[in-house]
Amino acid sequence: MSTVVATADRDVVLADERDQRQAQALMTQLPSRGARFTALTEARGEAVPVPDELSAIIAQVVQAVAQGHVVTVSAMPEELTTTAAAQLLGISRPTLMRKIDAGEIPSHKVGSHTRLRTADVLQERHARRQRQLAAFNELRALEDE
Repeated sequence: MSTVVATADRDVVLADERDQRQAQALMTQLPSRGARFTALTEARGEAVPVPDELSAIIAQVVQAVAQGHVVTVSAMPEELTTTAAAQLLGISRPTLMRKIDAGEIPSHKVGSHTRLRTADVLQERHARRQRQLAAFNELRALEDE
């Protein structure tokens, strides 16, 4: 039986082997893309369709459990401070401020403080990882020559 460890801002689900087997069995039943889930209410016995966006999240969680990963669910604020954004990106705050000043990452002011939308920071983190992967692949290709 899975164990849930809850903290103030996140829940960590530690799935056991039984959970992993169940998730693997469920994955064989799901389409490769666009899985749709339905929730059954106990009180009325009604089927409630789960919105597509939430179905996609549920499918990702099931896939992670099927692969034996630990699943962490965390709430993030809509906006981040420059310090929190820099930590999330794995760069220094001065480097982040240079990127903001250069217009590479959108930001806005709240009084005298700079704030960034979490979605923008996560998008930048994804783009940064893609650039790193491309550079790594390019380096490997050079070594293979």
